[in-house]
Amino acid sequence: MVSTAPYGAWRSPIGAALAAAHDGRPEFLGAVGTETWWTEPRPAESGRRALVRRRADGSEQSLLPPPWNVRSRVIEYGGQPWAAVPRAEGGPLVVFVDFADQRLHAYEPDAPGAPGPRPLTPLSPLGSGLRWVDPQLHLDRGEVWCVLEEFTGERPTDVRRVVAAVPLDGSAAEDRSAVRELTDDSHRFVTGPQLSPDGHRAVWLAWDHPRMPWDGTEVKVADVTADGRFTGVRTLLGGPSDGAGAREAVAQVAWAHDGRLLAASDRTGWWNLYEVGVDDGRVTALCPRAEEFGGPLWKIGHRWFAPLPSGLVAVVHGRGTTALGILDPETGDLCDVPGPWTEWAPSLAVQDTRVTGIAASPRSGYEVVELDTTTGHTRVTGAEHRDPVDPAYYPEPRIRTFTGPGGREVHAHIHPPHSPDHIAPADEIPPYVVWAHGGPTSRASLVLDLEIAYFTSRGIGVAEVDYGGSTGYGREYRDRLRGQWGVVDVEDCAAVAEALAEEGTADRARLAIRGGSAGGWTAAASLAGTDVYACGTISYPILDLTTWAGDGTHDFESRYLDGLVGPPAEVPARYRERSPLHRADRITAPFLLLQGLDDVICPPAQCERFVAEMAGRGVPHTYLAFEGEGHVFRRADTLVRALEAELSLYAQTFGLTLPDIPTLALTR
Repeated sequence: MVSTAPYGAWRSPIGAALAAAHDGRPEFLGAVGTETWWTEPRPAESGRRALVRRRADGSEQSLLPPPWNVRSRVIEYGGQPWAAVPRAEGGPLVVFVDFADQRLHAYEPDAPGAPGPRPLTPLSPLGSGLRWVDPQLHLDRGEVWCVLEEFTGERPTDVRRVVAAVPLDGSAAEDRSAVRELTDDSHRFVTGPQLSPDGHRAVWLAWDHPRMPWDGTEVKVADVTADGRFTGVRTLLGGPSDGAGAREAVAQVAWAHDGRLLAASDRTGWWNLYEVGVDDGRVTALCPRAEEFGGPLWKIGHRWFAPLPSGLVAVVHGRGTTALGILDPETGDLCDVPGPWTEWAPSLAVQDTRVTGIAASPRSGYEVVELDTTTGHTRVTGAEHRDPVDPAYYPEPRIRTFTGPGGREVHAHIHPPHSPDHIAPADEIPPYVVWAHGGPTSRASLVLDLEIAYFTSRGIGVAEVDYGGSTGYGREYRDRLRGQWGVVDVEDCAAVAEALAEEGTADRARLAIRGGSAGGWTAAASLAGTDVYACGTISYPILDLTTWAGDGTHDFESRYLDGLVGPPAEVPARYRERSPLHRADRITAPFLLLQGLDDVICPPAQCERFVAEMAGRGVPHTYLAFEGEGHVFRRADTLVRALEAELSLYAQTFGLTLPDIPTLALTR
C-alpha cells in the first residue's frame, strides 16, 4: 500500500549498513590460463582487498585470508597489485603487493601443503619504504618486472621511480642490491614495462612534474638484450617534459599479438586508438571518433583496450558513459557488446576469443562480465550482482545537460526521489543533494550506487554533476578547469542546482552539496562562495591550497595545482583567495566534515585548522575523524557512521523527523 509522507521522511529498506556492505567494486582483472582473477573489496574485513580466483568450473575462491590486503600504494592511489601465470606443474604462481608492508610476495596456492606467501622484496628503513606496482612475470628469466617507488628522504616528495626487475628466488628479500633497475630515474613517473611478443623490445609510459598523466605523457621504447637489459631507450610519442608545452597524453600502450604497437592518445582532443610504428614513428588512427577510448591514469595499470590473438581489439569507449566494443583495426569497424551495462571499468582480460571486463548499470553493481567474440554472447562470470532489496527501491536516473555561465554545457545525472511505498503531498517539492565527484579530473558513473539509493528511497533527490574539468567529454571540456578550480566547478554545480529549483524539480530552500577529496573542496568552496545551499557534507577535502601544494600532500599530486590554479610563484594570491580555510567567515550554512586520520593525500591537519577557524562563529557543524581510515573510506563501520551522520544533517536542516537515525550533535 502506498502511503503519503513528506519527502526525506520515507521509510526505506536500504539502510546504511546495507549500503556499506556493497561499497566498492572489483578491480584489476587478469587471465591466468583458463581462470580469471581479480581483487574485490571486503568492507567487513577492515576494508581489505581480497584476491579472488574464478576457476574454469565457475567456482570462486578468495586466495588469501585476512589480514592479507592485495593493494599497492605507489603514487598512493596504487594500481595493478598482482600478476600470475599458470605452470605445467605445481599450479599457478602469483606475485602480489600486500598493503601492510608494501613488499612483493610470491605465493603458490596449489602447491602441496600450500605454504604461505614468501617475500620477494625488502623493507626500507627510510621514509615510506619501497613500493611496487604493475608487475609482469617472466618465468624464463626468473624475474618479475614492475615499477619501483623508492623514498629517499622523509618528505613526501623525496621519491624516485624506475622500472625494475625483482628475482623470483627471494634473494632480494633482504638485499636491495639484488633488484635490477632497468631504467634510470630521469623521469618522475613510469608505468610497468610491456614486453613485445618477440621479447626484443619493451614499452612503457613516462611523465614528469608539473604535468599530470592526462596533461601529457611520453611513450618510451627500449631494446631488450639477451641478458634482460634495456638499451637504446627512446621516445616514440609525446614531447619533452616542458610543462604546458607538451599536450599529448597517452593513457595506455600495449603490443598486439603480431608485434604492432597500439596506443590510446588524445592528440586530436579525444582519447582515440592508434597504431604507432616503432621503427618509423608513423602514427595511424584506427577508429577516429569524438569520444574517449581512454581516460585519466589515476592508477598504474588501468587498461582501456586489450588486443586479441585474432588481431581484433577489445576497447572501452564512450562519451559520458562507456561501452565495451570490438574494433577491427584494419577496417575501423567497431561493434558494441549488447547488454544493459552503462559503465565498463578500465580493466580488461583476454583469453583466446574471450574478453572479460568489469561492468555495471543503473540497475546493477559492478560485476565480472565475459564476452565470447565468436558468438557475441555475454554472461556474468563473477562478483554477480544480486539484488539485496527489491529493485523497485533503486533510483531511476536521467542523463541531462544544463546551461552554465556563458552558455556552456554542464552534464549531470539526476536521480529523483523514488519509492514503491511512498508518495509526497501534492504541493511539496523534494530536497536535493548535489554530488561533486572527486578528482577533479574524473567523472560520475551512471551505475547503481546504494549510497544514492539510501537517499532517493527516502525522498531526497541526488544530482551528480560532471562539472567543467570532468573527463569523458574530450580535452576541451576537461581543460575548462585549467586555472579555474574553485570557480568553474562551483559555478557548474550551482547552475545545476538552480536550474532544478527553477523548473520545480528541487526545493530551492532545501538544496545541499556533498563531495569527497576534490569534491570536498568543491563542496566547501561552494558553501564559502555561494548562498545556493542550505548545508553541506565535506569529506577528506582540500581546504587550504597554500599548504596543500608541494610537501602538503603526496608526490603524485604535489604539482597538480600548477594546472588547476596556476603556478604558485606566479599567482600566490589566488591560492589564498580561493581556499575555504581563508574564507571561513563567509560560511553560514551547517556542515558535516568527515576525515580519515591516516590520510596522506588530504591530511587531517587541513580539517583541524578549518574546524578551529569555524569555532565560535555560530555555524552548526560537526567534525568526525576516523582512525584507521585513509583517503576514501573503506571500513564498514566508518561508512555506516558517515552515511547516517550525513542523513541526520539533512534531516535537521530540512526539518525532517527520522526516529530510526542517530541524531548528529552539531556544535557552533
